[in-house]
Amino acid sequence: MNLNVTTEGAEETIRLGRLLGKVLKPGHVVCLYGDLGTGKTTLIKGIASAFKISEDEITSASFLIIAEHYGDHPLYHIDLYRLERIDDILETGIEEYLESDGIAVIEWAERFKDCPCTLKITIKMKSSNERTFIIESDNKEMIENIKTLLEKTG
Repeated sequence: MNLNVTTEGAEETIRLGRLLGKVLKPGHVVCLYGDLGTGKTTLIKGIASAFKISEDEITSASFLIIAEHYGDHPLYHIDLYRLERIDDILETGIEEYLESDGIAVIEWAERFKDCPCTLKITIKMKSSNERTFIIESDNKEMIENIKTLLEKTG
């Protein structure tokens, strides 16, 4: 099941992330797909703020690969941009994060083909300011909850 959401500007993207954070639970894995500059890290700022993690803590994790943040729930920001081989990805210890009691959000998830995604989010740039988020999940209830929250917030 999927849902398309369009945002205009970083603040709306952060707001969408906050909304998504309301439906995420420990053990969930969010897989992000999209070109450079589409707003993956901006979306994660919103997800983090839903867990009472400062948006300022969230920066590109490209050089760290995995950044751990702690708030209401642990948030693992995983950025696979610099890794192309599955062996390199597995050497990061990624599986421990995916099987933990935290929420993992993975940028460049297409590099980890067998990633167990709870939510798949593909971000497409419509203009310099406008993005379309294609949110997919096998969990119909999760998509319905996101739709309901979107309707309530306008």
